[in-house]
Amino acid sequence: MSKANDARARQGGQPEPRAPQGAASEPPAVPPPPQELDPHLGLVATPVRSLLRRAPVTLSPAASVRDAAVLMREQRVSSVLLVDDGRLAGIFTDRDLRNRVVAAGVATDRPVREVATANPLTIGLEALTFEALLLMARNNVHHVPVMDGQRVAGMITSSDLTEHRSASPVFLVSEIHEQRDFEGLARVSARVRDLQRNLAAADATAHATGQVITAITDAVTVRLLQLGEQRLGPPPVGYAWVAAGSQARCEQTAKTDQDNFMILDDAYDAARHGEYFEALARFVCTGLDACGYVFCPGGIMGMTDTWRQPLRIWKQYFRQWIGEPEPKALMLTCVFFDLRHIHGSTGLADALQEDFLARAKGNGIFLAFMVGNALGFRPPLNLFGNIAPARKGEHRGTIDLKHQGIVPVVQLARVSALAEGQPQANTQERLELATAGGEISEQSARDLRDAFEFLSVTRIRHQARQIAAGQPPDNYMAPRDLSNFERIQLRQAFAVVQSMQSVLGQRHQSGRF
Repeated sequence: MSKANDARARQGGQPEPRAPQGAASEPPAVPPPPQELDPHLGLVATPVRSLLRRAPVTLSPAASVRDAAVLMREQRVSSVLLVDDGRLAGIFTDRDLRNRVVAAGVATDRPVREVATANPLTIGLEALTFEALLLMARNNVHHVPVMDGQRVAGMITSSDLTEHRSASPVFLVSEIHEQRDFEGLARVSARVRDLQRNLAAADATAHATGQVITAITDAVTVRLLQLGEQRLGPPPVGYAWVAAGSQARCEQTAKTDQDNFMILDDAYDAARHGEYFEALARFVCTGLDACGYVFCPGGIMGMTDTWRQPLRIWKQYFRQWIGEPEPKALMLTCVFFDLRHIHGSTGLADALQEDFLARAKGNGIFLAFMVGNALGFRPPLNLFGNIAPARKGEHRGTIDLKHQGIVPVVQLARVSALAEGQPQANTQERLELATAGGEISEQSARDLRDAFEFLSVTRIRHQARQIAAGQPPDNYMAPRDLSNFERIQLRQAFAVVQSMQSVLGQRHQSGRF
């Protein structure tokens, strides 16, 4: 559930989404997650440089196709990189030779640049192997040049990664892109919970876990959009499918719902194009629900008419949210200030983000209202600074790790990013950048990042224990399930969050009145 919708649900209401209108205890009773690790997790955090075995095989773009084929045979490689004046100009693969030369009847004395792929996708030398194969899976490529700045450092192929038994998340993504229906996608998606359990057992950071789990969501979403377009035909006008909330921030866990929306090109005409995009959005959102990403209770999904609009309407939405802020409206819509393009036209998402960031930057009244919303999520500490679990209700004796710990940090980081006009959505990245603009001191930002990481890891491990026990994961943890040392850390993390809420509250709330 999105942050705004969670808050609304806790207040006991589910209104339709609308466009803007103006003491020590015993050791843990729950067993820790099993320690047997997925053998495929070995290279999740291994840099791409470790897979490079040889210098790159290069050729001038002016060389002939025959020269390229001969070089590939001599060097026993399936691709050659075209380098012009020290810079990467293209890539020519065995698939190009088959499809663009032989099958197309192109003479082999023609310059190889005519049949090569210009401006190929690349990856940095220090990138993770997971990122490399994810790049391949998403873009259906099997060769990726590795760059050291502007210099070509080598080449990795899908077979390199398969041979090294790279991270199972990568192969999950590959499988996702091979599925042709809801049933297949749901089958693969069901393994996400085991993936989170394995990552927790491997002591992966919360940041890495969020990136991995979210990448699976991204892949499922992209595949559903591809299948939808195959069923309905090509889109009549350009569009962008955009993630909001935790998916946009790459901070998802195995328990999540969907937050997404569609930006349509301004050439969109409801009478001529409305039926297509309504059908596409409903197909994707229904598919996500079938894969375990349940419908957002607040309706923040592309299949909701309000959140499937042309760019000009989206700009109007943000113009009113920022220019005429209203607490209840911002409680619902703050989730949209975390956005990340998933599929379709990148330009549409970029244009919207650039527009609202320019309006939000330095806007004291708007930021004061955003801080007001952020202060509605308080850490569970009593007057003496001790952890105070719920005293009654369904979740008596527990604390809500999401709303009482993680969400407050997310909200503070969001305010800092908007105040400085920063486009990043990830909370850790936002906090790293907050010091540059003076929103948060370097020490405070470091403390808040550490607190956020600890709270997030605690939540992930709590859910991993539930998954291992065959229980549905949730966000409600009993402090008695932690060791004394862990409870001390948890209390300190909450205290850091509480302190930063006070600092930013005093800074921004003064501009509200």
